[in-house]
Amino acid sequence: QLATSSATALITGESGTGKELVARAIYSHSVRNDKPFLAINCAAIPENLLESELFGHEKGAFTGAVAKHTGLFQAADGGTLFLDEIGELDQAVQVKLLRALQERRVRPVGAEQEQPVNVRIISATHQQLEQAVADGRFRQDLYFRLNVIEVKTPALRERPDDIPTLVAHCLRQLTALHGLPQPPTVADAAMAALCTYPFPGNVRELENVLERAVTLCDQGVIT
Repeated sequence: QLATSSATALITGESGTGKELVARAIYSHSVRNDKPFLAINCAAIPENLLESELFGHEKGAFTGAVAKHTGLFQAADGGTLFLDEIGELDQAVQVKLLRALQERRVRPVGAEQEQPVNVRIISATHQQLEQAVADGRFRQDLYFRLNVIEVKTPALRERPDDIPTLVAHCLRQLTALHGLPQPPTVADAAMAALCTYPFPGNVRELENVLERAVTLCDQGVIT
């Protein structure tokens, strides 16, 4: 249902649960799937560069701006922009993002005129944004703009029946990555251990455990 609309979505869940995969699944089944899907981790970009990264800048807009730069909003025009770790946004950028969502227009840093954009926003966070709003760290009006429809990604410990399927999938990927002739097999006791472990790091931790196991296992059997 979400994929067939252009509604703004907020994907929530613990780190390592696959929030970006959910965003890409929504995009791939949407009417925008022939247009760009661009992703940015809001926590990975310094605050002083994030506005330029999102909205672009004009040549000479600030020290080091030696050429005009197209922002992600413009580059994703017609498509989908995925804002990961949205809870890490600086307050000043929150204000400008809110205006971009409301007006569907952006103003590059150093520009006099706004530019229209047609972008679907999907954002994600592992934080409790409601609490961040209550604490004054996140704007309530922006929260309501982003959280039109919430998609919760469950922790791996909440879906242990998925672990054997995920193990098989990860082992196929690792086999290709490391050039192995065939995936290793997993001993029953090892699979039982995986299915009862709580995985605080979720699927990302499972991938890490399996890569280590593939590297160190003897005779193609993970014990």
